[in-house]
Amino acid sequence: MQAFRRSIRDVLRDNSANAMVVSAFALFAMIGGAGLATDTVQWTLWKRQLQRMADSGAISGAYALAGGASANAAATKEFGRYSYITLSGTPTVQTPPTAGPHTGDTGAVRVVLTTSRSLPFSSLFMNNTPTITAEATGAVVDFGDYCVRSLEPGTTTGITMQGSAIVNLGCGMHTNSQGSPAVVAGGSSTITASPVGAVGAIPSSNNYASGTLLQPYSLKQPDPYAGLADPVVPNGCSPKINIGSGNGNGNGNGNGGNNVVNPGCYRGVDIQGNATFRPGTYIIDGDFKLGAQARVSGDGVTFILTSNNVASSPYSVGTLKINGGAEMDFKAPTSGTYTGILFYQDRRAADAGGNANIINGNSSSVMEGAIYMPAQEVNFNGTTGFNTTCFYLVSRRVSFSGNSAIDNNCTRFPPPDMTGVQVRLVN
Repeated sequence: MQAFRRSIRDVLRDNSANAMVVSAFALFAMIGGAGLATDTVQWTLWKRQLQRMADSGAISGAYALAGGASANAAATKEFGRYSYITLSGTPTVQTPPTAGPHTGDTGAVRVVLTTSRSLPFSSLFMNNTPTITAEATGAVVDFGDYCVRSLEPGTTTGITMQGSAIVNLGCGMHTNSQGSPAVVAGGSSTITASPVGAVGAIPSSNNYASGTLLQPYSLKQPDPYAGLADPVVPNGCSPKINIGSGNGNGNGNGNGGNNVVNPGCYRGVDIQGNATFRPGTYIIDGDFKLGAQARVSGDGVTFILTSNNVASSPYSVGTLKINGGAEMDFKAPTSGTYTGILFYQDRRAADAGGNANIINGNSSSVMEGAIYMPAQEVNFNGTTGFNTTCFYLVSRRVSFSGNSAIDNNCTRFPPPDMTGVQVRLVN
């Protein structure tokens, strides 16, 4: 027994044995630290990959939602690109989300993904594999206020500003054109408008004022008047309205008199003299022309350009021509089906090229309301002083020339929904 005790004392007094024990513990700590570091790096990588997958799914779902497609189908297709990630269970794709800050938002898509994978080192001590969760929400959000919108669906340039045009807008403009370029600001034109957006390309240009926000390759914007029904030409339209400049004899047919026009259907409008349009809706089966001597007014009026033969002959739909010398004071109605709309051209009209519809304004003219011509181009040529304090332009394409100024400060009637939208990760 005494011999055993002496042996224990000898071991305890041996410094080399202590060093071995300490070294053993240190080595264990080093191996554990290295293993934990390896697991941490691996876990972080898996978490990052899973989050990227959730983000991509949420963004794809939101883009599909903006285009009227299935958010679930778009997100699921996007998940297929991440074949190197094995998910635990079925991915969660919600629209609208049932949790989070965007709960109930019909413009949002929430994605929740989980994966469960063993870690090389930690699995030696853990009975259950750790679960990694990633969540993302994509949403269609408002971005930018527009008063000019081009609905061009193809690759033709949607918005053109050339020559010496001075375009001064208190708002932005956008085109759905996929062209390259989709917007042109050339010549010696000067453009003060922001933002300027397009589905296609927008080349940079010194023609834009400092601070202009360009938004190339942005989301397709909706037609704000898509819900309007196609016009119908009634039976028994009245003959074309022809009002000449006359000789000033005061008989109601010349400059010395005034012609009062009632709402209804007419086979066209060609005015060179004075006319007052009473409040209401005017169906025009033909062209609408205001000559250089025209002096016209109308409060609460809407002019609808269409054709009785539009189904078989889309080129028969009338166009709008306003001469620069014409003086007009037109205001759209404040209530009813055509609230806020001055001119509505049948969307079934054929694309008639660049000079189909021409609006030449002057300092003695007022236009309050929207020009809606979704199938054709509008050439807008304003002058200094042309009163467009509440004016919106929605057409297939738009071309600016002259001194064009638009201020969408509407107080007369609710403005159309021209707020731009884009897709963002919001959570």
